[in-house]
Amino acid sequence: MMQSILDFFNDKLNSNKEVADEDHQIKLASASLLIEMIRMDHRIEQAEHDAVKDLIKKDFSLSDSETDNLFLLAEEESRNAVDYYRFAKLINASYDNAKKIKIIDNLWHIAYADGELDKYEEHYLRKIADLLHLPHKEFIKAKHRVTASL
Repeated sequence: MMQSILDFFNDKLNSNKEVADEDHQIKLASASLLIEMIRMDHRIEQAEHDAVKDLIKKDFSLSDSETDNLFLLAEEESRNAVDYYRFAKLINASYDNAKKIKIIDNLWHIAYADGELDKYEEHYLRKIADLLHLPHKEFIKAKHRVTASL
């Protein structure tokens, strides 16, 4: 099943195989980081699940079925990941600071999606910001942007 989902993304997202693979891997890495946030407080809330799907659909301009497929793949990647470094490495290689900050914004949105911030969620966010080589002030600015919009 996972291969059929990968094939779907390779066919649908881009006709150039090399570019499609790279684009797919970045989207998968970003979505996997978001999904990992859902698990941080050891309670998977529907609001968090829905927020992740909404963010990846909007940020990557995906259809509902593409969003569902990416979500399934990202869940699998997240479940099998030993650490977050490989996701961060892909993102660092392809994203500028503005896009990395957007990932941190998205992670804050997921952290607050259930109405409360857990200490493990904040710790995870700090770890990801560090792996993405973002200064602490960007981490704090992102938090303020998100909490101001709640």
